[in-house]
Amino acid sequence: MNNFVSRSRFEWFNSVAEARRDVLAGIVVALALIPEAIGFSIISGVDPRVGLYASVAIAIVIAFLGGRPGMISAATAAVAVVVTPLVRDHGVEYLFAATILMGLIQIVAGVLRLDLLMQFVSRSVITGFVNALAILIFMAQLPQLTGVTWHTYAMVAAGLAIIYLFPRLTTAVPSPLVAILVLAAVSIGFGLPVNTVSDMGQLPEGLPSFALPNIPLTLETLWIILPYSLTMAAVGLLESMMTAQIVDDMTDTDSDKQRECMGQGGANIAAALVGGMGGCAMIGQSVINVTSGGRKRLSTFVAGAFLLFLLAVLGPIVGRIPMPALVAVMIMVSIGTFSWNSIPNLRRHPPTSSIVMLVTVAVVVVTHDLAQGVLAGVLLSGIFFTGKVRRMFTVERLDATSGASPVLYRVSGEIFFASVDRFTRAFVPENGQRVVIDVSSAHFWDISGVGALDKIVARLRRDGSEVEVIGYNRASADLIDRFALHDKTGVELGVVPH
Repeated sequence: MNNFVSRSRFEWFNSVAEARRDVLAGIVVALALIPEAIGFSIISGVDPRVGLYASVAIAIVIAFLGGRPGMISAATAAVAVVVTPLVRDHGVEYLFAATILMGLIQIVAGVLRLDLLMQFVSRSVITGFVNALAILIFMAQLPQLTGVTWHTYAMVAAGLAIIYLFPRLTTAVPSPLVAILVLAAVSIGFGLPVNTVSDMGQLPEGLPSFALPNIPLTLETLWIILPYSLTMAAVGLLESMMTAQIVDDMTDTDSDKQRECMGQGGANIAAALVGGMGGCAMIGQSVINVTSGGRKRLSTFVAGAFLLFLLAVLGPIVGRIPMPALVAVMIMVSIGTFSWNSIPNLRRHPPTSSIVMLVTVAVVVVTHDLAQGVLAGVLLSGIFFTGKVRRMFTVERLDATSGASPVLYRVSGEIFFASVDRFTRAFVPENGQRVVIDVSSAHFWDISGVGALDKIVARLRRDGSEVEVIGYNRASADLIDRFALHDKTGVELGVVPH
């Protein structure tokens, strides 16, 4: 019990100074969440409050249930684009039902430890994911920089100057928060002709209310929402796991990915019950949080709670915040997110790693779909890895020294489905000579390898050769014993332990 209390306290705050940093970072994130949530609501075809209430609920709940302290989760574009057809064809109530089912699927995924699939995502894919997301974040700001007056460009430049120069004076207050407050005061005070948050969409008034989706509880309803829920759950978990890994790297700490899976599920269920859409971890806002000093669960909770306070109490004031201030913050996030070392590393890293990274970036930028980019990168990594491993074996042929001596083949390396073709072609007809195949330095991984060995033995015996296979290691011997068709002379001669 004492360990649980100590761990919980560590994950929330250790000192007053840490708590102050987390609170200020959470305030910055809350301000940056507003235009994003409104924009994602527009993408989905729903009222802005659906995205805003979702961001409030998800951020607050994930602060308690999540496995990655300091990571921000809210309504996201990755989930929003998936549900657009559902909202268009069936209405917003079906969106709420699909989001509840999405949460249940994510909880089951956590119980089944599907978070372990992240082990198959290579560093090149993660780098490509980060770079692509940085590009998308910057591209998302372009509509706010086209067809506007010079005041907008001046304010964005001033905001970036404050963000990067203010820390030289003090780091007591996050510079993005200072930039937002200063530019808001200038814009309101001088009545500058720039876009404001209220131009993105009408802000909701009051608090969200609890309600169950108003839909018929039938099998037909389940078949309507199930495909969307599965896709939302998969995309949400993928982006959350990737973002958690990135925050792990930024903070040099570890996180509980299984708990994060289940926490995401609980947060999405809570969002749907208060009239919100689904969501997941947000790398942009997470980077804002971390760079502003947020490290603990308190910063995530403050982001959601302060966003609720802004919507319920300060809505008219929030609506007057100039968009150039938030654009400056997001450009800072884009610059900070991009892995600049990856550019010179294109020449230093193996070509296959660079190709995987570039393909991941290209697919994400072209499709605007992070899941497709990561999937392309993972598949390409698997193909390159398989191609590399398939060459990690040798077959050495030693001629017989006399008529009575056998021809010896020494096999070293990994024999599996991708290497069997080269493996079988390494053996030539021996015209009736006795053949010994020594596999003491080889490992058979699957039934494809076993089948290849069967094929070689059968072919040599058809040519009149007497064939003996020796030296299986224990794992290979078990596989051969179960699936091979040729006699197990090697097993009788003894297993070589590895």
